[in-house]
Amino acid sequence: MNSRERFFSFLDGRPVDRTLLMPMTMMCAATRAGLPYGRYALDYHALVEAQIRIAEEFGFDHVSTITETREARDCGAAIRYFDDQPYAIDESQARLGDKRELAHLQPPDPLQAEAMRDRLQALSLLRERVGQEKIIEGWVEGPCGAAADLRGINTLMLDFYDDPAFVRDLFEFVLDLALRFAKAQKDAGADTIGMGDAPASLVGPRIYQEFVWAWEKRLMDGLRGIGVRTRLHICGNTRAILADLARLGCDIVDVDSAVPMGEAREKMGSGQILLGGIDPVRVLQDGTPGGIFAAVSECHRAAGGRYIAGAGCEVPPGTPAENLRALADCAARLRPC
Repeated sequence: MNSRERFFSFLDGRPVDRTLLMPMTMMCAATRAGLPYGRYALDYHALVEAQIRIAEEFGFDHVSTITETREARDCGAAIRYFDDQPYAIDESQARLGDKRELAHLQPPDPLQAEAMRDRLQALSLLRERVGQEKIIEGWVEGPCGAAADLRGINTLMLDFYDDPAFVRDLFEFVLDLALRFAKAQKDAGADTIGMGDAPASLVGPRIYQEFVWAWEKRLMDGLRGIGVRTRLHICGNTRAILADLARLGCDIVDVDSAVPMGEAREKMGSGQILLGGIDPVRVLQDGTPGGIFAAVSECHRAAGGRYIAGAGCEVPPGTPAENLRALADCAARLRPC
Protein backbone atom coordinates (compact mmCIF):
# COMPACT_ATOMS: atom_id res chain seq x y z
CA MET A 1 0.00 0.00 0.00
CA ASN A 2 1.58 3.29 -1.05
CA SER A 3 0.93 6.69 0.50
CA ARG A 4 -1.86 7.67 -1.88
CA GLU A 5 -3.71 4.42 -1.34
CA ARG A 6 -3.20 4.70 2.43
CA PHE A 7 -4.47 8.28 2.58
CA PHE A 8 -7.66 7.81 0.61
CA SER A 9 -8.44 4.48 2.26
CA PHE A 10 -8.03 5.96 5.72
CA LEU A 11 -10.12 9.02 5.02
CA ASP A 12 -12.83 6.82 3.53
CA GLY A 13 -12.87 4.52 6.55
CA ARG A 14 -11.28 1.51 4.87
CA PRO A 15 -8.49 -0.58 6.47
CA VAL A 16 -4.90 0.60 6.09
CA ASP A 17 -1.55 -0.94 6.97
CA ARG A 18 -0.22 1.76 9.33
CA THR A 19 -0.79 5.23 10.73
CA LEU A 20 -0.38 8.05 8.24
CA LEU A 21 2.56 10.42 8.69
CA MET A 22 1.98 14.04 7.58
CA PRO A 23 4.13 16.49 9.58
CA MET A 24 4.27 20.11 8.48
CA THR A 25 7.75 20.91 7.19
CA MET A 26 8.87 24.21 5.72
CA MET A 27 12.09 25.45 7.30
CA CYS A 28 13.02 21.89 8.24
CA ALA A 29 12.73 20.75 4.63
CA ALA A 30 14.78 23.71 3.45
CA THR A 31 17.46 23.19 6.10
CA ARG A 32 17.86 19.49 5.38
CA ALA A 33 18.22 20.31 1.67
CA GLY A 34 20.90 22.91 2.44
CA LEU A 35 18.76 25.77 1.17
CA PRO A 36 18.26 29.26 2.59
CA TYR A 37 14.62 29.56 3.52
CA GLY A 38 14.17 32.68 1.40
CA ARG A 39 15.00 30.67 -1.71
CA TYR A 40 12.75 27.79 -0.63
CA ALA A 41 9.81 30.18 -0.25
CA LEU A 42 10.34 32.01 -3.53
CA ASP A 43 11.55 29.33 -5.97
CA TYR A 44 9.24 26.41 -6.64
CA HIS A 45 12.10 24.27 -7.96
CA ALA A 46 13.83 24.55 -4.58
CA LEU A 47 10.64 23.79 -2.67
CA VAL A 48 9.87 20.73 -4.77
CA GLU A 49 13.37 19.28 -4.40
CA ALA A 50 13.36 19.85 -0.63
CA GLN A 51 9.90 18.38 -0.13
CA ILE A 52 10.64 15.26 -2.13
CA ARG A 53 13.95 14.77 -0.34
CA ILE A 54 12.52 14.96 3.18
CA ALA A 55 9.45 12.89 2.31
CA GLU A 56 11.52 10.10 0.81
CA GLU A 57 14.14 10.15 3.57
CA PHE A 58 11.61 9.77 6.39
CA GLY A 59 8.67 8.09 4.68
CA PHE A 60 6.18 10.95 4.85
CA ASP A 61 2.89 10.24 3.14
CA HIS A 62 2.63 13.70 1.60
CA VAL A 63 4.56 16.51 0.02
CA SER A 64 3.32 20.02 0.70
CA THR A 65 3.55 23.43 -0.92
CA ILE A 66 2.78 25.35 2.27
CA THR A 67 4.76 28.47 3.00
CA GLU A 68 3.51 31.65 4.57
CA THR A 69 0.94 33.71 2.64
CA ARG A 70 1.04 33.82 -1.14
CA GLU A 71 -2.22 35.71 -1.45
CA ALA A 72 -1.19 38.81 0.49
CA ARG A 73 2.02 39.20 -1.50
CA ASP A 74 0.08 39.20 -4.75
CA CYS A 75 -2.32 41.76 -3.28
CA GLY A 76 0.61 44.11 -2.75
CA ALA A 77 1.47 43.49 0.91
CA ALA A 78 4.95 44.58 1.99
CA ILE A 79 6.88 41.41 2.86
CA ARG A 80 10.44 40.94 4.11
CA TYR A 81 12.34 37.76 3.25
CA PHE A 82 15.14 36.11 5.21
CA ASP A 83 17.54 33.24 4.69
CA ASP A 84 17.12 31.69 8.12
CA GLN A 85 13.58 32.45 9.29
CA PRO A 86 10.06 32.70 7.88
CA TYR A 87 9.28 35.81 5.93
CA ALA A 88 7.38 38.60 7.66
CA ILE A 89 4.71 41.09 6.68
CA ASP A 90 5.64 44.69 7.42
CA GLU A 91 2.54 45.84 9.26
CA SER A 92 3.79 49.43 9.37
CA GLN A 93 3.05 49.40 5.64
CA ALA A 94 -0.08 47.24 5.74
CA ARG A 95 -1.72 46.94 2.34
CA LEU A 96 -5.03 48.00 3.86
CA GLY A 97 -3.66 50.36 6.47
CA ASP A 98 -6.24 52.71 5.00
CA LYS A 99 -9.35 50.56 4.94
CA ARG A 100 -10.86 52.67 2.17
CA GLU A 101 -8.39 50.93 -0.13
CA LEU A 102 -10.46 47.74 0.05
CA ALA A 103 -13.03 49.25 -2.30
CA HIS A 104 -10.32 49.65 -4.95
CA LEU A 105 -8.36 46.43 -4.37
CA GLN A 106 -8.69 44.08 -7.31
CA PRO A 107 -8.24 40.37 -6.55
CA PRO A 108 -5.18 39.02 -8.37
CA ASP A 109 -5.50 36.19 -10.88
CA PRO A 110 -3.88 33.05 -9.36
CA LEU A 111 -2.79 31.93 -12.83
CA GLN A 112 -0.87 35.15 -13.44
CA ALA A 113 0.14 36.62 -10.08
CA GLU A 114 3.77 35.80 -9.26
CA ALA A 115 3.53 34.21 -5.81
CA MET A 116 0.39 32.18 -6.40
CA ARG A 117 1.62 31.05 -9.82
CA ASP A 118 4.83 29.80 -8.15
CA ARG A 119 2.74 27.53 -5.91
CA LEU A 120 0.79 26.24 -8.90
CA GLN A 121 4.06 25.43 -10.65
CA ALA A 122 5.24 23.57 -7.54
CA LEU A 123 2.06 21.51 -7.45
CA SER A 124 2.35 20.62 -11.12
CA LEU A 125 5.97 19.53 -10.73
CA LEU A 126 5.21 17.51 -7.60
CA ARG A 127 2.37 15.78 -9.42
CA GLU A 128 4.76 14.92 -12.24
CA ARG A 129 7.54 13.71 -9.93
CA VAL A 130 5.77 11.86 -7.10
CA GLY A 131 2.05 12.10 -7.82
CA GLN A 132 1.64 8.36 -8.27
CA GLU A 133 3.03 7.67 -4.80
CA LYS A 134 2.56 10.66 -2.47
CA ILE A 135 -0.34 12.89 -1.54
CA ILE A 136 0.09 16.39 -2.98
CA GLU A 137 -0.95 19.15 -0.57
CA GLY A 138 -1.87 22.71 -1.48
CA TRP A 139 -2.67 25.53 0.93
CA VAL A 140 -4.78 28.66 1.32
CA GLU A 141 -5.02 31.29 4.01
CA GLY A 142 -8.16 31.25 6.14
CA PRO A 143 -10.34 34.35 6.48
CA CYS A 144 -8.89 35.61 9.76
CA GLY A 145 -5.31 34.98 8.70
CA ALA A 146 -5.70 36.48 5.24
CA ALA A 147 -7.45 39.56 6.63
CA ALA A 148 -4.68 40.03 9.20
CA ASP A 149 -2.07 39.77 6.43
CA LEU A 150 -3.67 42.68 4.59
CA ARG A 151 -4.84 44.83 7.47
CA GLY A 152 -2.29 44.02 10.19
CA ILE A 153 -3.19 41.64 12.97
CA ASN A 154 -3.42 44.21 15.75
CA THR A 155 -5.52 46.57 13.67
CA LEU A 156 -7.83 43.72 12.66
CA MET A 157 -8.43 42.85 16.30
CA LEU A 158 -9.66 46.42 16.87
CA ASP A 159 -11.76 46.31 13.70
CA PHE A 160 -13.89 43.51 15.14
CA TYR A 161 -15.14 46.08 17.66
CA ASP A 162 -14.75 49.36 15.77
CA ASP A 163 -15.99 48.46 12.28
CA PRO A 164 -17.57 45.00 12.01
CA ALA A 165 -19.08 45.85 8.63
CA PHE A 166 -15.59 46.44 7.22
CA VAL A 167 -14.40 43.11 8.63
CA ARG A 168 -17.24 41.30 6.88
CA ASP A 169 -16.42 43.04 3.59
CA LEU A 170 -12.76 42.13 4.00
CA PHE A 171 -13.65 38.51 4.79
CA GLU A 172 -15.75 38.38 1.62
CA PHE A 173 -12.77 39.60 -0.41
CA VAL A 174 -10.31 37.07 1.00
CA LEU A 175 -12.84 34.23 0.80
CA ASP A 176 -13.39 34.81 -2.89
CA LEU A 177 -9.65 34.93 -3.51
CA ALA A 178 -9.02 31.78 -1.47
CA LEU A 179 -11.62 29.79 -3.40
CA ARG A 180 -10.25 30.88 -6.78
CA PHE A 181 -6.72 30.08 -5.64
CA ALA A 182 -7.85 26.70 -4.33
CA LYS A 183 -9.52 25.81 -7.63
CA ALA A 184 -6.32 26.66 -9.49
CA GLN A 185 -4.32 24.49 -7.06
CA LYS A 186 -6.68 21.59 -7.54
CA ASP A 187 -6.34 21.91 -11.31
CA ALA A 188 -2.53 22.02 -10.92
CA GLY A 189 -2.46 18.74 -9.02
CA ALA A 190 -3.45 19.19 -5.35
CA ASP A 191 -5.19 16.19 -3.76
CA THR A 192 -5.82 17.97 -0.50
CA ILE A 193 -5.80 21.65 0.46
CA GLY A 194 -5.01 22.88 3.93
CA MET A 195 -6.42 26.07 5.37
CA GLY A 196 -4.25 27.95 7.84
CA ASP A 197 -6.05 30.44 10.08
CA ALA A 198 -3.71 31.03 13.01
CA PRO A 199 -5.24 34.31 14.30
CA ALA A 200 -8.53 32.50 14.87
CA SER A 201 -7.07 31.11 18.10
CA LEU A 202 -6.55 34.65 19.41
CA VAL A 203 -9.97 36.25 19.00
CA GLY A 204 -11.89 34.42 21.73
CA PRO A 205 -14.97 32.23 21.32
CA ARG A 206 -17.52 35.03 21.01
CA ILE A 207 -15.79 36.79 18.11
CA TYR A 208 -14.89 33.45 16.56
CA GLN A 209 -18.54 32.38 16.55
CA GLU A 210 -19.84 35.78 15.47
CA PHE A 211 -17.34 36.49 12.70
CA VAL A 212 -14.84 33.82 11.82
CA TRP A 213 -16.71 30.51 11.86
CA ALA A 214 -19.17 31.31 9.10
CA TRP A 215 -16.43 32.29 6.64
CA GLU A 216 -14.29 29.27 7.54
CA LYS A 217 -17.35 27.09 6.97
CA ARG A 218 -17.99 28.63 3.57
CA LEU A 219 -14.36 28.14 2.63
CA MET A 220 -14.38 24.50 3.70
CA ASP A 221 -17.65 23.88 1.87
CA GLY A 222 -16.11 25.48 -1.22
CA LEU A 223 -13.02 23.28 -1.02
CA ARG A 224 -15.14 20.16 -0.81
CA GLY A 225 -17.18 21.48 -3.71
CA ILE A 226 -14.16 21.50 -6.02
CA GLY A 227 -13.31 17.92 -5.10
CA VAL A 228 -10.32 18.13 -2.76
CA ARG A 229 -9.83 16.73 0.73
CA THR A 230 -9.50 19.32 3.45
CA ARG A 231 -7.15 20.02 6.34
CA LEU A 232 -7.51 22.74 8.98
CA HIS A 233 -4.55 24.19 10.85
CA ILE A 234 -5.05 26.79 13.59
CA CYS A 235 -1.95 27.31 15.70
CA GLY A 236 -2.24 27.76 19.43
CA ASN A 237 -4.85 27.04 22.06
CA THR A 238 -8.17 26.24 20.39
CA ARG A 239 -9.77 24.52 23.39
CA ALA A 240 -12.59 27.08 23.63
CA ILE A 241 -13.68 26.51 20.02
CA LEU A 242 -13.13 22.77 19.50
CA ALA A 243 -16.85 22.03 19.19
CA ASP A 244 -17.15 24.80 16.60
CA LEU A 245 -14.23 23.38 14.63
CA ALA A 246 -15.96 20.02 14.54
CA ARG A 247 -18.92 21.62 12.74
CA LEU A 248 -16.73 22.85 9.88
CA GLY A 249 -16.73 19.37 8.33
CA CYS A 250 -12.97 19.18 7.65
CA ASP A 251 -11.47 15.85 6.71
CA ILE A 252 -8.46 16.50 8.98
CA VAL A 253 -8.04 18.89 11.90
CA ASP A 254 -4.56 19.65 13.25
CA VAL A 255 -4.29 19.71 17.05
CA ASP A 256 -1.58 21.96 18.47
CA SER A 257 0.31 20.84 21.56
CA ALA A 258 -1.54 23.41 23.71
CA VAL A 259 -4.67 21.26 23.32
CA PRO A 260 -4.94 17.87 25.08
CA MET A 261 -5.63 15.25 22.45
CA GLY A 262 -8.23 13.54 24.63
CA GLU A 263 -10.14 16.79 25.00
CA ALA A 264 -10.05 17.34 21.24
CA ARG A 265 -11.47 13.87 20.71
CA GLU A 266 -14.19 14.36 23.30
CA LYS A 267 -15.36 17.70 21.92
CA MET A 268 -14.95 16.92 18.22
CA GLY A 269 -16.57 13.51 18.14
CA SER A 270 -15.38 10.02 17.35
CA GLY A 271 -15.30 10.38 13.56
CA GLN A 272 -13.09 13.44 13.19
CA ILE A 273 -9.56 12.66 12.01
CA LEU A 274 -7.04 14.46 14.21
CA LEU A 275 -3.40 15.20 13.36
CA GLY A 276 -0.38 16.09 15.44
CA GLY A 277 -0.61 16.95 19.10
CA ILE A 278 3.03 16.56 20.12
CA ASP A 279 5.12 19.58 21.13
CA PRO A 280 7.31 20.53 18.13
CA VAL A 281 10.16 21.91 20.25
CA ARG A 282 10.24 20.20 23.64
CA VAL A 283 9.28 16.75 22.37
CA LEU A 284 10.23 16.54 18.67
CA GLN A 285 13.27 18.82 18.41
CA ASP A 286 14.74 18.63 21.93
CA GLY A 287 13.43 15.26 23.06
CA THR A 288 14.64 11.70 22.68
CA PRO A 289 13.46 8.98 20.31
CA GLY A 290 11.93 7.15 23.27
CA GLY A 291 10.08 10.25 24.40
CA ILE A 292 8.79 10.87 20.88
CA PHE A 293 7.53 7.30 20.62
CA ALA A 294 5.72 7.66 23.95
CA ALA A 295 4.17 11.03 23.00
CA VAL A 296 2.93 9.88 19.60
CA SER A 297 1.60 6.64 21.06
CA GLU A 298 -0.34 8.60 23.67
CA CYS A 299 -1.81 10.93 21.04
CA HIS A 300 -2.81 7.92 18.98
CA ARG A 301 -4.48 6.34 22.01
CA ALA A 302 -6.25 9.53 23.08
CA ALA A 303 -7.47 10.13 19.53
CA GLY A 304 -8.97 6.66 19.40
CA GLY A 305 -6.94 5.63 16.37
CA ARG A 306 -8.54 8.20 14.03
CA TYR A 307 -5.19 9.91 14.04
CA ILE A 308 -2.39 11.04 11.71
CA ALA A 309 1.11 11.38 13.13
CA GLY A 310 2.81 14.77 13.12
CA ALA A 311 3.76 17.65 15.36
CA GLY A 312 1.30 20.16 16.74
CA CYS A 313 2.75 22.80 14.40
CA GLU A 314 5.69 23.12 12.02
CA VAL A 315 8.66 20.80 12.58
CA PRO A 316 11.54 23.05 13.75
CA PRO A 317 14.54 23.27 11.42
CA GLY A 318 16.93 22.03 14.11
CA THR A 319 15.13 18.72 14.64
CA PRO A 320 17.70 15.87 14.58
CA ALA A 321 17.36 13.20 11.93
CA GLU A 322 17.11 10.48 14.58
CA ASN A 323 14.08 12.21 16.06
CA LEU A 324 12.36 12.40 12.68
CA ARG A 325 13.12 8.72 12.21
CA ALA A 326 11.58 8.00 15.60
CA LEU A 327 8.42 9.82 14.50
CA ALA A 328 8.34 7.77 11.31
CA ASP A 329 9.04 4.49 13.14
CA CYS A 330 6.20 5.16 15.56
CA ALA A 331 3.75 5.82 12.73
CA ALA A 332 4.87 2.60 11.04
CA ARG A 333 4.16 0.55 14.19
CA LEU A 334 0.83 2.05 15.18
CA ARG A 335 -2.32 0.66 13.63
CA PRO A 336 -5.22 3.04 12.93
CA CYS A 337 -8.79 2.20 13.84
